[in-house]
Amino acid sequence: MYKIGFDNNKYLKLQSEKIKERIAQFGGKLYLEFGGKLFDDFHASRVLPGFEPDSKIRMLTELKDQAEIIIAVNSADIEKNKVRGDLGITYDLDVLRLIDAFRGFGLYVGSVVLTKYDANSGVEAFKTKLEGLGIKVYKHYPIKNYPYDIDYIVSDEGYGKNDFIETERPLVVVTAPGPGSGKMGTCLSQIYHEYKRGISAGYAKFETFPVWNIPLSHPVNVAYEAATADLNDINMIDPFHLENYGITSVNYNRDVDIFPVLRAMYEGIMGKCPYKSPTDMGVNMVGYCIFDDEAVRNAANNEIIRRYYNALCQQRKGNLCEEEVNKIKSLMTQSGINAKQRKCIQMALEKAQETGAPAAAIELKDGRVVTGKTSSLLGASSAALINAVKAIAGIDKDVDIISHQVLEPVQKLKIENLGNHNPRLHTDEVLIALAITAATDDTAKKAMDALKELKGTELHSSVILSPVDTATFRKLGVNLTCEPVYQSKKLYHG
Repeated sequence: MYKIGFDNNKYLKLQSEKIKERIAQFGGKLYLEFGGKLFDDFHASRVLPGFEPDSKIRMLTELKDQAEIIIAVNSADIEKNKVRGDLGITYDLDVLRLIDAFRGFGLYVGSVVLTKYDANSGVEAFKTKLEGLGIKVYKHYPIKNYPYDIDYIVSDEGYGKNDFIETERPLVVVTAPGPGSGKMGTCLSQIYHEYKRGISAGYAKFETFPVWNIPLSHPVNVAYEAATADLNDINMIDPFHLENYGITSVNYNRDVDIFPVLRAMYEGIMGKCPYKSPTDMGVNMVGYCIFDDEAVRNAANNEIIRRYYNALCQQRKGNLCEEEVNKIKSLMTQSGINAKQRKCIQMALEKAQETGAPAAAIELKDGRVVTGKTSSLLGASSAALINAVKAIAGIDKDVDIISHQVLEPVQKLKIENLGNHNPRLHTDEVLIALAITAATDDTAKKAMDALKELKGTELHSSVILSPVDTATFRKLGVNLTCEPVYQSKKLYHG
């Protein structure tokens, strides 16, 4: 059952105050690393029910006259066509999407930086494309023995080799399509170059996860580790914070590893570092805004299970190695999490066994579970979608809410004109048919009105869904998992 456990209004207030306080701490120039997603942080909204995905961007727009944005993207992610899991698009396309989105909020995007630059064909083509669109592109290079050889890193051969990114405004926000893009390295490189030019600049970090002031083993922090299994991120107690303050706080390995670099840089520039620990660098106020810990724990445990099933499916598709799957499985074991906790999984599997065909189940926000089976008219996920909106709208399950006068022409179009062999309707086709019927039918209109209530519901399919169905459920805000098997034994699954 879906329950709110996070106070988003309190978060906006506390987080805004904290960021403004940190900006005031440094004179002249502040590089603010923004971790996670700026305006579509769906991971946060899933593990912190009540968190709004656009919370960060809403705060940033208040400072838009002072701020500019640098988007950092790892060259290796461009070359291997890394896909952003929650949107299903590659990182190079997401950079363009981010630029458009930031501009839509009235924010100034100054440039893109290609980190760990490698002049291969894919990266060069992307660089040329950006420049053709009028976007400034800079190159930051791999640094050997990073982050351990501090003397080399903080030198003309280390950070000094990187392009200096020309910026115009006092607040520079460095963000990225995803983790591992080199945001912190970009900030530190810029501070080094600013100092060489006689400009004092500061650094701060706005990272939502892990949450520093809740336990290391809290499901919210475990869910973050599961989400970054491909990066091999490991949550850990911040040893610097514990040593300096005697207070236990949670951070993760990459920040702990990089902290000596930051400290050494500041000591070389200013004589002392303004921060005593990686935790000090952050401005995260999430932990103060959780008011129902049980609701948040349940939501985070669900996310860990979803991450596990997604990893299994990605492995089945050949996009993920077994090591990453095993890491998430280990996190589940350590946390005492069982997939059976997610009711829709068991219900979908039971329906599939009962019918001998693919099936799907959706857990509604009130705890009810509806199922869908494969028929001559609808695929299992389409049937589950229709049954879910019927249940939400209070429509009897035996009532047909889509006119056959609409369905039959659509099926005929698929087979006779579009070359499909399967007449069953995908979820997007079902929704179009429902919308057409709703124009003249009050019952169908009730079902249409119920669609918005699907946001935050849980769905499981007994087979891997098509990209079309996956995208439709994502747009509806449905949290989806699938068994790591295909409906057919074909080698190609488009």
